[in-house]
Amino acid sequence: MSTYRDFTAPIGSRRAPVLRTVGTRERRSHLTAPRVPTVGIDIGGTKVMAGVVDADGNILEKLRTETPDKSKSPKVVEDTIVELVLDLSDRHDVHAVGIGAAGWVDADRNRVLFAPHLSWRNEPLRDRLASRLSVPVLVDNDANTAAWAEWRFGAGRGEDHLVMITLGTGIGGAILEDGQVKRGKYGVAGEFGHMQVVPGGHRCPCGNRGCWEQYSSGNALVREARELAAADSPVAYGIIEHVKGNISDITGPMITELAREGDAMCTELLQDIGQWLGVGIANLAAALDPSCFVIGGGVSAADDLLIGPARDAFKRHLTGRGYRPEARIVRAQLGPEAGMVGAADLARLVARRFRRAKRRRVERYERYERYAQARRSTRESL
Repeated sequence: MSTYRDFTAPIGSRRAPVLRTVGTRERRSHLTAPRVPTVGIDIGGTKVMAGVVDADGNILEKLRTETPDKSKSPKVVEDTIVELVLDLSDRHDVHAVGIGAAGWVDADRNRVLFAPHLSWRNEPLRDRLASRLSVPVLVDNDANTAAWAEWRFGAGRGEDHLVMITLGTGIGGAILEDGQVKRGKYGVAGEFGHMQVVPGGHRCPCGNRGCWEQYSSGNALVREARELAAADSPVAYGIIEHVKGNISDITGPMITELAREGDAMCTELLQDIGQWLGVGIANLAAALDPSCFVIGGGVSAADDLLIGPARDAFKRHLTGRGYRPEARIVRAQLGPEAGMVGAADLARLVARRFRRAKRRRVERYERYERYAQARRSTRESL
């Protein structure tokens, strides 16, 4: 049984502490945050990953399960999170839980306003989980948590102005300035994937046309490959043979693998995706002027097959090219665990408040015991 279960209210207790998240002074706070284990949760459309992370970003233990079907109620996903946290807490002294959710999170980091791959609509996720887990819970967008992890422990260390772009099924993003995550007035900054780059272009699930993620994402990569294969294009014979004619079996990792083996079409598709990536990065540089772009997400596994063309396109499309410093474009270092690690590290900021609250509860209990003992002694003396 973990220590925090011994000293806090029972699971589900109404008296469990529900603590407000920290303000914007994250940079100073993380230097003085308690060096205690915390749990990070990364919730995506297909998986829920949970891990215990120490103060140096090391993963002490990790669990993974499939995300419950999105047609089910939000409580089903919350139940999955609670089960993972309680499982980990049996073996670790957990002081706080951080959630990186694939969706829009409000400025108070309590409600998931909208999650495209889950049935969360204005869901008070933080308060619901905190009441069930009896430890502080912090909720943030998964791209924000991944960017925080890369700034603290990965490719973004030492950078004061950093933009992270996560390439997966779609495109997510985050902005860090002077060690602070910039979430915007309403908490939904960094949704770069829905910048319009081709007016009247491909329809996006968000409802608009021509969004950036329709041209530079895992979905875009797979869509182009499947269209060529369905048209029985001569350039697609290699991948058609690889999937034995089952076009629906074509995946992003498969395209990357074939490109590494020299398949011309797969290499060309990654170059196209990379060029669109570079165009979007140039637009972001014009607006935000960061010193570094960190490229993460599953598609970034293609490495220079993708990032090389992105750097070339960035240089061609950068406003004022030749007369201004150019931001670095680097691949993320922490891989698929970045969101989980960042969520756990951000949660450490509220763990300090939990430790203080727990200490006050213990002190109050000890004072009461001393008072009760004094009363008993007085009665006995009479």
